[in-house]
Formats: sequence, structure tokens, C-alpha cells
Amino acid sequence: MTDSVSRRTFVGAAGAAAALTALPRGAAALEPTLKAPAIHLKPVARFGAVSSGNGLRAVNKTFELVSAGTDTLDAAVEGVKIQELDPDDNSVGYGGLPNEMGVVQLDASCMHGPTRRAGAVGALEGIKTPSEVARLVMKYTDHIMLVGEGAKQFALSYGFKEENLLTDRSRQLWLEWRANRGKEDDWLDVPEGEKMARVTGTINLDVVNTKGEISSITTTSGLSWKIPGRCGDSPIVGAGQYCDNDVGAAGSTGRGESNIMVCGGFLTVEHMRRGMKPTDACLETLKRVLAATPPRLLRPDGRPDFGLQFYAVNKAGDFGAASFYPDQFAAHDGREGALRDCAFLYQRSR
Repeated sequence: MTDSVSRRTFVGAAGAAAALTALPRGAAALEPTLKAPAIHLKPVARFGAVSSGNGLRAVNKTFELVSAGTDTLDAAVEGVKIQELDPDDNSVGYGGLPNEMGVVQLDASCMHGPTRRAGAVGALEGIKTPSEVARLVMKYTDHIMLVGEGAKQFALSYGFKEENLLTDRSRQLWLEWRANRGKEDDWLDVPEGEKMARVTGTINLDVVNTKGEISSITTTSGLSWKIPGRCGDSPIVGAGQYCDNDVGAAGSTGRGESNIMVCGGFLTVEHMRRGMKPTDACLETLKRVLAATPPRLLRPDGRPDFGLQFYAVNKAGDFGAASFYPDQFAAHDGREGALRDCAFLYQRSR
């Protein structure tokens, strides 16, 4: 204690301090002279949407809707519907290539991360947008998958219109394929240059918003000229797509049977759960597919004789894609949508 502070002054100050500490709970506190700056927490994620190469319009539409507050799954459905309704996309929806009987059968599945629910349809005939029907199965039933005639009747009960899904172009391609089936049948052979290959094609879309809400969806007309009733990976939850709102989402396009054998959508999300970046997770799943591929589907050099691609986005908004051979994918990072190059395992043979 210094000489400049009297005992009376010290005792008075001490008493005032004691009175402050003795304020009853709820009493007004003195306003501090300096206030701590407000803390602004960063969002848990940034927007990210990833899709197959035919999904550039889809990721742009999804970004537009999510930015306006639309739910991630509802936005994704509107995105993939662009391809489902496009008669020039022969791998999805209206105008999709038919089965061997000339009938277009469509498959789709979806998952909604926030509610942890899923819906799917398989071998759906006469309905242009199976993505919407899959979402209805998810929202209004205690089931996950409806198939065939039951799926169509379910769609009709919700007001969908039954339509012929064959376009003039897809029907012509089917007729050309029929004429190439064999030398001993009753069909005339078409010129050698018009020999028809089997076509796989699909659209997968995985999206996360700035709240960290994740959804995924895959829709397809499936393998061209397939055996009637065949379903690939697209309507299989855990194969054609998978979503975990704590981790991320992933999906695929390409040879569905090979993906089903490893539950590729689920496996890719599990790789991300263990800390892998989306691109690395996709590559790792492709390696698992290759290890599970029978010799009849491999080339003499041991490389796959088919195509398969995986796409993934994590909860932070990072995205990536990978394929066996060089390919492209569509993505939107919250600033712009663009086509990007997939990571890949092998260069194409010359």
C-alpha cells in the first residue's frame, strides 16, 4: 500500500467490490467499457454439385434452385428432369433406348440426407420422369422400391400421364439393332458401318448446400436392348447412388452389374467417411470393381472391357469423379458450372 492511498479510501473501495460480488442472481450487471467483437461462424459447407458428363444443365439448375432456398433433393430432381425430358438423350427418360422387345423401361433412385430416407422405381414403363416417381415412393410410402406394373400404377395414381417413350430416333436405332442380331435370322443385314453397339448411359447428381444438407439421385433408361425386366445399378440404393448426411454422397454411370457387385455408391461414401477426398474415394472404388471383375469382362492386358464412372461430393462441398478411362463430368462449385476431366486408371488403347 502506498502513502498516497489512505486506509479510508482502501476500505471504501474494498467494500464497493464486495457489494458488486454480492449482487443477487439476475441483478443488472455493469456495462463493460469495451465490447468483444461479434463472432461470425462459417457455414459448415459450401455448395457443391457433381454429375455425369451429360449433367451440366442439371448442376446449373440445381445451383439456381438451391440458392433460392429449395431443398437439395427437390432441386436435384428438377436438374435431372432436364435430361429425362430431352428426346436427344438416348440414355435417360423420354427417347431412351428400349429393351430387346422395343419397350423403354426406366429406373431411378434417390436419397434425402436430412431425413435419411430413400425411394426407387425399376422397369417403369410409360412415365417420362422416373426421378419424380422415386421421390414420391420415398415421401409417401413405407417402402423403398416399386417395380414394373406396380410402379406404373403408383405413378398413375399420382396423376402422371402414360405416354409412348419411344421417339422416332430411338425406334430407328432399335430397328437397326434388330437387323444386326444374327446372320441366320429373317432380318436383312444392314451395312457394316451401321453395326449397333450396346449403349450404357445414365445421369447421376449429388449435391450439398451451405447448411451441409446432402441429397443424391440417379435415373436411366438402362442398358440398350436389355432383357425385359433387367434393372442395373441405378435403382439400387447403395449401388447407383448413396447418401449419408454426415459424410457425403456418391453415384455412378456405366456398367451397372459391375457396380452392383461392390455396392459402389455406398463403398465410395465409406471411403470418404475414412477421410478420403472424393476423387480418391472414386478411384479406390474402381480398383475394387476391377478386383471383382471376372476374366470374361477383361481385355487380354487385364484392363476392363467396359466403362464405369463414379462421382462424389462430401459434406464440405468438395467433389470429384473417376473412371477407368479418360472421361468428363459436370460440377458446380457455387461460382460456376463446368465440364471437368475425370481422374482415371488407364489411358485408352490406340
